[in-house]
Amino acid sequence: MMGSARGCALLHLNEDNGRFALLAALIVAYLVCGAAVFSAIERPTELQARAKWNRTLRHFADKFDIAAGELSAFLREYEAAIAAGIHADTLRPRWDFTGAFYFVGTVVSTIGFGMTTPATMAGKVFLIFYGLLGCAGTILFFNLFLERTITLLAFIMKACHQRQLRSKDLLPPMIRRQSAVTDMASLTGWKPSVYYIMLILGIAAIIISCCASAMYTPVEGWNYADSLYFCFVTFSTIGFGDLVSSQNAAYTNQGLYRFGNFVFILLGVCCIYSLFNVISIVIKQFLNWLLKKLECRCCPRCRRGKMRTGRRNAITPGQSRIRRNQVFADAEGPCDSDGEGRRLSGEMISMKDLTASNKVSLAILQKQLSETANGHPRTVCVNTRQNGFSGGVGALAIMNNRLAETSESR
Repeated sequence: MMGSARGCALLHLNEDNGRFALLAALIVAYLVCGAAVFSAIERPTELQARAKWNRTLRHFADKFDIAAGELSAFLREYEAAIAAGIHADTLRPRWDFTGAFYFVGTVVSTIGFGMTTPATMAGKVFLIFYGLLGCAGTILFFNLFLERTITLLAFIMKACHQRQLRSKDLLPPMIRRQSAVTDMASLTGWKPSVYYIMLILGIAAIIISCCASAMYTPVEGWNYADSLYFCFVTFSTIGFGDLVSSQNAAYTNQGLYRFGNFVFILLGVCCIYSLFNVISIVIKQFLNWLLKKLECRCCPRCRRGKMRTGRRNAITPGQSRIRRNQVFADAEGPCDSDGEGRRLSGEMISMKDLTASNKVSLAILQKQLSETANGHPRTVCVNTRQNGFSGGVGALAIMNNRLAETSESR
């Protein structure tokens, strides 16, 4: 029994390594393609701007009879002044309380615009420790926000699904005569789709971005496309810093605008973070499908390993429509082995069959969606509970499950 469990663990490790290598190769290819596209789009404009700037410098130096070295030294001092927050136009103070509050908000949210940075050694040292604790706490907040958002969406989707069944008279007569609470409990086998969750989060992110852009366009003087660009760069925590909101010295209704700016950034970052988590799970399912297509079909060892480790619940792209309404029953009771633990964690996808997968996949999130919609806690492996690793959605669930596996293997 122990030998079989170790063999399964080894196969799962090989699957994880293969998935990691494939994802790394795809990311490198994605980076190369992105670099080629941006270079082709932006390089001509850069060359034109550089040539125009060189002509301006030569004309200025000739007109005022200034040596090129003196002019370059002056420009370097001006660049240092800009880095310290000194601009030709009047801007709000960088390091008063409101400016410092805006700065620490960009630090803990990992946005990091770069328009304000500590200039003293004490400030730089303090930032290291402050950011370490602040970023960790904010990431935990984002994960908890994701978990509660999914719980709410699962409950609403289940209520809508039941109303649809009622309107089509698909519920049994005894269930139709019962109370609404009992009706909700009657659909314990229904599984909400993660793809619908991804669609809802995507629509929410678009709505928040459009509303925020409608506020930034008249107040900051940007055009609407630039405002949308700023929203994505900020909400995704990329934070280039070429456009930064709330930097002018004064605004009309300044207090209301800064509050609205804070609310939009908070909601946008939470929504985009949740969307990224769900999309990453879908990407992982695509990698599982791609690995299955690329696996060795002629090697007898591979075929034997596939027969030993076949899972009942992996999904492959293109098969979701075949068995949309099929539901697998979740096993009850504590897990007895690593294989059983993996079976419990992935036992609830209403699609045809699996590709290689593991607990940190679409199956986990759909299981969590189902159980939160049904209003009862998830069944947790006894060993996992004893080790203290349980709960969470998305990235937090991935970490907890991986810690649980590590602790059990010891």
